[in-house]
Amino acid sequence: MLLKIHSRCNLACDYCYVYQHVDQTWRDRPRTMSRAVVDLAATRIGEHARQHGLGRVTVILHGGEPLLAGRELVGHVARSVRAAVPASTAVDLRVQTNGVLLDETFLDLLDRYDIRVGVSLDGPEAANDRHRIFANGQGSHQAVAQALERLDQHRYRHLYGGILCTINLANDPLDVYRSLLTFAPPRMDFLLPHGNWTTPPPGRRTDSAETPYADWLRPIFDEWYATRPQRTGIRLFESLIDLLLGGSSGSEVVGLSPSDLITVETDGAIEQGDALKTTAEGMAATGLHVRSSTFDEAIAQPAFRSRQSGLAGLAATCRRCPLVRVCGGGLYAHRYRAANGFDNPSVYCPDLTALITHIRSRLNAELAALRGRSPG
Repeated sequence: MLLKIHSRCNLACDYCYVYQHVDQTWRDRPRTMSRAVVDLAATRIGEHARQHGLGRVTVILHGGEPLLAGRELVGHVARSVRAAVPASTAVDLRVQTNGVLLDETFLDLLDRYDIRVGVSLDGPEAANDRHRIFANGQGSHQAVAQALERLDQHRYRHLYGGILCTINLANDPLDVYRSLLTFAPPRMDFLLPHGNWTTPPPGRRTDSAETPYADWLRPIFDEWYATRPQRTGIRLFESLIDLLLGGSSGSEVVGLSPSDLITVETDGAIEQGDALKTTAEGMAATGLHVRSSTFDEAIAQPAFRSRQSGLAGLAATCRRCPLVRVCGGGLYAHRYRAANGFDNPSVYCPDLTALITHIRSRLNAELAALRGRSPG
């Protein structure tokens, strides 16, 4: 469950999928989630956990920039959710922040409520500050770097969830990767910029078989994979390795596992994931509200169900592809085309194919070497 506790941001990133894409419904929503809406959302979370006998729920505080909601509201969210969820259900509370406001006072609060922290950063200063800037044009890297250094202190390290990095083809991939490693993240993830067949992502021509994003990710994979033990986890790579070895994905970007994300906006509206806001106005909306509707009612809607249908819900091209159980058709929002909705492969299809093939070849080579060293 993703709770949008604040709908505005203190940065003005020019690629932001909330503010810079087609869906502008954020403009009509309250800046901050009220305590009443927090309590209603918490009640729905508890209700859902109880009805389905969930052993664990993950609740992500999000925005905009969630820390703009203030320490008092963040604390109230933690108390309200934990009070609403049955004792048999573990609550995994997280916050995804740009890090600008992550001072020791906030970290002490997050420690008190056991809220893990993910921070967004796009690499070294020159790389990050191409896009992750304040409204006055000033870069954010220095402030975020200081926050990450605080988070890596011994007394806060247990809260450190990892770093989220959006890929920018203009940045050198190994410079980005190595600079992020200096902050000793337990995990990191590299995000493909949101785009689709109607509005392609930067550098991705829809009429081309070129693979600029796979080309960018390959050197990072090779360096990460060759380092033993690995210095950090990388969710996309780990998910692809698990899938290639017959396991499941830890990411909705790849694999056939159904999406398990539901969003509550600052006004209490129940929605699908934000990535859908890059496709068309209102695409993430359900028309439901936590005041009067359960999460089961939202999940029962056709728009939600289409994301739960696995292989059967993919385009015919994807179903015929030998990599389909690994790729999974890519992120749902990346399949969109105005002419026919989501009945398409990912706009990143060539990149995903090239990346999966590369990782598979590395795994096969290592397995062959292990077999060669096996007795008999």
